[in-house]
Amino acid sequence: MPWELTVGVSALIIGVTALVAAFLVLRRSRARERSEGTGVAPQEKTQRPQLALVVNPSKEHTAHVVSTVRRLAAEAALPAPRFYDTTKEDPGTGQSRQALADGADVVVAAGGDGTVRAVAEGMVGSGVPMGIIPAGTGNLLARNLDLPLTDVAEALTIVLGGVDRTIDVGRARITERPPGEEPPTDVDDDTAHIFLVIGGLGFDAAMVADADDQLKARMGWVAYFLAGARHLHGRRMRATITIDDTDPVEARLRSVMVGNCGRLPGGITLLPDAVIDDGVLDVAAIDTRGGLAGWAQLFGEVVAQGMGVHNEARIKIGRIDHTRARRVQIRVDGGEQAQVDGDVLGKAVAMETWVEPGVLVVRTAA
Repeated sequence: MPWELTVGVSALIIGVTALVAAFLVLRRSRARERSEGTGVAPQEKTQRPQLALVVNPSKEHTAHVVSTVRRLAAEAALPAPRFYDTTKEDPGTGQSRQALADGADVVVAAGGDGTVRAVAEGMVGSGVPMGIIPAGTGNLLARNLDLPLTDVAEALTIVLGGVDRTIDVGRARITERPPGEEPPTDVDDDTAHIFLVIGGLGFDAAMVADADDQLKARMGWVAYFLAGARHLHGRRMRATITIDDTDPVEARLRSVMVGNCGRLPGGITLLPDAVIDDGVLDVAAIDTRGGLAGWAQLFGEVVAQGMGVHNEARIKIGRIDHTRARRVQIRVDGGEQAQVDGDVLGKAVAMETWVEPGVLVVRTAA
């Protein structure tokens, strides 16, 4: 081959190679610019997370949740979501653990507070994020995390594109019941029951215990307040409260509530200083005297503190006192109803609560 032809062919090969290299560099540069503009790395765009939903089939809203999630997952070209139905015997803990074993990237609790609490029990310590699609009465944790309460599509958007937040959980154990008092059939006194929002002993638990299921289905969280009206004239309980390693304090009051966060339905903020990932629990001691006047003053106190206003008067007939603790022991004369996140634990003479810091990952809005 003449040397001129050899040089020409070589030049052509070098030119084509340079052109291809330039094209690849340009494409990578544009991909990098797009990723920097959206905050998503190129490899992250191609990830197709495997969703697992733990659903409560007894909820009327469940069928809508399932159909909506299936449709939106298909439209987004995601793997088919896996669904795990809760049962009366297992309200979600076993199902969430099975979803983890099956390789789920996100496990979603689609149901009420009981389902969320049970799923969280199975997720603690796993490092895998728990998503929430609210479908209950109170939707307590969803409220405190500012998640959508009624829009399934919007909630799923957060599940898929939100950020992960590590939060604390609370634990409660019934250590003594009144003589002859049997716990509910689904409650084990040896179990340290998880709570994500609030556990309590006294008026709050009696209100939850007496709420009518049919009214809850028709009226939502208002049913709890109607149930509470029946206990406004009940007796004040005698309680002994031990905060961490301090000396026990005796008090007459209506309720002792221990919370991980403090926002309740109806725009009520019971624990205004509670932070869900600060490693401590917030304690509220609630008392009223003087009949309805005391309850009216208490309600005013709660509303005011939610707006950052504190009543410094020393003498009150309705009051709420706050402190913070890692461990709280409560003992009451005769026994009172106990609850965690709206699930009734039955009557108890003594209950112990404590915090487990940073053990649960939840998917929240960016």
